[in-house]
Amino acid sequence: MMEWWEAFWSTYNTVIFSIGVNAMLALSIYITLSCGLLSLANAAFMGIGAYAASMITMQTGLSFPVALLAAGVLPALVALIIGIPTLRLSGVYLAMATLGFGEVVRVIVLNMDITGGPMGLNGIPQKTEFWHILLLLLLTLYVLARMRRSKIGRAFEAIKADEVAARLMGINVSAYKLLAFVTGAVIAGVAGGLNAHYTFTIGPGNYAFENAVDILTMAVFGGTSNLIGPTIGATILTLLPEVLREFKSFRLAFNGLILIVVILYLPKGIWDPSRIRGFWQRRTTNKEI
Repeated sequence: MMEWWEAFWSTYNTVIFSIGVNAMLALSIYITLSCGLLSLANAAFMGIGAYAASMITMQTGLSFPVALLAAGVLPALVALIIGIPTLRLSGVYLAMATLGFGEVVRVIVLNMDITGGPMGLNGIPQKTEFWHILLLLLLTLYVLARMRRSKIGRAFEAIKADEVAARLMGINVSAYKLLAFVTGAVIAGVAGGLNAHYTFTIGPGNYAFENAVDILTMAVFGGTSNLIGPTIGATILTLLPEVLREFKSFRLAFNGLILIVVILYLPKGIWDPSRIRGFWQRRTTNKEI
C-alpha cells in the first residue's frame, strides 16, 4: 500500500498541488465577480506574488512564510494604486483596462534583469508542501464565507444587482469595489507564491492573457453563485487535461467542446444550488406520485 501511494504521489503530486492553487485563483476572481466587477488582472497579481516570493527566498535569508506574506501584500498595494482610478469603469471597459494592466506587468517583467527577463527565474527552492496549500485554501474559503454572510457580502450583492440603487441606499460603492479588488489580488498573489515554489521556475509567459482567461473560465465553469462552484470548476478543469491525455492532439478540442456544452446548457455553471434543489424536488414529487 505504501509503495502504491508513493508511486501515485510522485506521479500526480504536481496535479494535486495545481488543483489547490487553481482553486485559490478561481476564488480570487469569484470575489470580484460577486461585486459585479469583470476584472482580468488576477493573472498579473499572481505573477507579482510569484516573483516577489521567489526573489525573497532566492536572494535573502528570509523564511517562506515571510515570502508568502510579501506575495500577498505587494499585489494588494498595486491593486490599491490602480484600483482607485480603474474601478470607475465597468463591464467590458473594466475588463479591457485590467487586461492592459496585465500586459504592462508582463512587459515590465520581460525587460527587467532582476526578474530574469524572458528566461524568468530558475532554480526556485521547493518550499511549498501539500499542507501549505490545503491550509491556505481552507483559510481562503473560511474568510470568504464569513465575508459573504456579513454586511460586506450583502453590500457586494446589492452593488452587483444594481449599483445605482446600492448608492442610493447609502452603500459606499467605490470603497466596496476596491475592497473586492484588493482581496482578489491578495488571494491571487499568495497562490502565485505557492505555485512558484513547487514548479521551480517561472517566466513572463506564465501570467499572460491566456492565464487570465483560464482563471475566469474556472470560476464561470463551476458557477459563481457560491464558493463551492469556483472550487469545483478549478478542480475539474485542472484534472481534465490529465483525463484526456490519451486523446493527445484532440485533447484541447475535447476541452473546448465540454466548455461550450456547459456554457450553453448550464449558464450558471455546474454547481447551481437552485437547479439542484429543483431537480431533487421534482424527483421527490415523482416518487410520491
